[in-house]
Amino acid sequence: MPVPGAPETKAKSFKPSLKRLLGRLRPHRMQVGLIVTLVTVSVVLNTLGPYILGRATNLIFDGVVGKNLPFPPGTTRDEAIAGVRASGQDTFADMLGAMNAVPGVGVDFDAVGRVLVLVLALYIGAAIFGWLQAFLLNLVINRTVKQLRADVEDKIHRLPLRYFDSTPRGDLLSRVTNDVDNVSQSLQQTMSQLLTSVFSVLGILIVMFWISPLLAVIALLTVPAAVVVTAQIAKRSKPHFVDQWKYTGIVNAQVEEAYTGHEIVTAFGRVAEVGAEFDRRNEQLYQSSFKAQFISGLIMPAIMFLGNLNFVLVALVGGIRVATGNLSLGDVQAFIQYSRQFSQPLTQIGAMANLLQSGVASAERIFEILDAEEQGKDPVEFAAPGEGRGRVEFDHVSFRYDPETPVLDGLSLVAEPGHVVAIVGPTGAGKTTLVNLLMRFYELDSGAIRIDGADITAMTRDALRDRMGMVLQDTWLFRGTIRENIAYGNEHATEAEILAAARDAYVDRFVHALPEGYDTVIDEEGSGVSAGEKQLITIARAFLAKPSILILDEATSSVDTRTELLVQQATAALRRDRTSFVIAHRLSTIRDADLIVVMEKGTIVEQGTHHELLERRGAYYRLYNAQFAAATAQV
Repeated sequence: MPVPGAPETKAKSFKPSLKRLLGRLRPHRMQVGLIVTLVTVSVVLNTLGPYILGRATNLIFDGVVGKNLPFPPGTTRDEAIAGVRASGQDTFADMLGAMNAVPGVGVDFDAVGRVLVLVLALYIGAAIFGWLQAFLLNLVINRTVKQLRADVEDKIHRLPLRYFDSTPRGDLLSRVTNDVDNVSQSLQQTMSQLLTSVFSVLGILIVMFWISPLLAVIALLTVPAAVVVTAQIAKRSKPHFVDQWKYTGIVNAQVEEAYTGHEIVTAFGRVAEVGAEFDRRNEQLYQSSFKAQFISGLIMPAIMFLGNLNFVLVALVGGIRVATGNLSLGDVQAFIQYSRQFSQPLTQIGAMANLLQSGVASAERIFEILDAEEQGKDPVEFAAPGEGRGRVEFDHVSFRYDPETPVLDGLSLVAEPGHVVAIVGPTGAGKTTLVNLLMRFYELDSGAIRIDGADITAMTRDALRDRMGMVLQDTWLFRGTIRENIAYGNEHATEAEILAAARDAYVDRFVHALPEGYDTVIDEEGSGVSAGEKQLITIARAFLAKPSILILDEATSSVDTRTELLVQQATAALRRDRTSFVIAHRLSTIRDADLIVVMEKGTIVEQGTHHELLERRGAYYRLYNAQFAAATAQV
């Protein structure tokens, strides 16, 4: 389904993002330096292999030609060349001049064997150094990605609630999981290959110019063409990679939304519509992914074609140079190998370009989270509240989600310790916003909130929230046992305290009917227990925290009438010397509250006890009658 307010994921700039991503390797610069050294040694050994192997080819070719020269044994090389030239074979004489062929002398297999052993040793050494650099690079990249995940996790805890209100959950999860994994895979697959390829290109270039500057120039003719082709194709594939990860987040958001609300979707018969919308988004993801992979996949065939063209030119010119005596056959053989090896790393660099594009696109989405504006920092010096037991004062509090629309405007309220303050009013009046501000989920626009005389902005958020217990209308349980879910309210609680909280919240009355009792495992959806039982578990969790301020946001809305009465009895004991804020729509649950606050459009229009407000026949009176009057009454 379309995700309103989905963030724009168009890449800002490739180079700065790549530089920033590589900058995260800085803490491992010693290991990176060692990796570069190992890559250099491995590439040097690999590069020397064909050149030395060319010496073996020369030994064999010289031996074969020398054995078949039509001169008697003992004839010197110079005499043989002069004889060939005297017979009018000047080209063959020139070729002999570049060789070390001796008439009557065959192949020196001992020398060939020594050369082959040396080449084998070089390749074994190159493999060992290559394995070591791959091991170290894999270690560095995994540690870097591990730190990246940790930074994202820490950042999420520093983001204000406003950020999560405006960001689709599925898209955020996609960034934290899919995009981080894609960055990890991209780095692992590209870094080692790119390092090896770049150093191989440099090493091969040096040896090619050493063997034959002319052939080296011919080989280099394809490089500008390869660079242009790669750049043009990568430029056209980049927007599609951005769209690919954008639509991945959108599809994940829709799947998460549809899965979470599966019962509602089914109940209202919207399965076909949701499926059709998923197909549309999935098609967009398919199209962007196909275009990204198809266009970027053109890089390798294009460069391979240029490489084959280069091979033909090198072989043709090299053959002429051997025939004219300007190069040995071994040198041409080595050069052809180098030209092939030269195009191979260029091809690999091109193949890595699409992976790098994809990884950088994901990195930019992650950096958007890391760059998001954080909630205000906690004060360095903690201002401790007084010795009271939960006196809460709202002093001319104003707050807006939207700058143009006030939610709370100059609200003032005092809740004394041990009192139950009930907050009622129509939907959108600002009831939940009031307690969200008390918990510092949002920051005030103006005014102040004080607890026992201390401004909450002068307290750390942890210290503030340690004094509070909160039970929401929407229950939240994690995968674990019932005992662990209750103990979440106090990590230092003893077994006796956990059981006592369970008894106070009347969890104990149903838990023994479960297969494993308190060790029954429930998942994050609370499977295996009813909605009312889930709410009782969350209430027990809040009781275990022993807060000085208790917040119940429609906490009894999911329990039956009998359970509701039991919970009210249990909370009565906990309210002693504690301040309780109760947000309620069912006015029958707050008749005994010490103070009932009626809110409308972000302001307090009435406050008093249940009987006082009924006698005033004002806003509370109208709410009360609307709730308990006959169903035919005009509300």
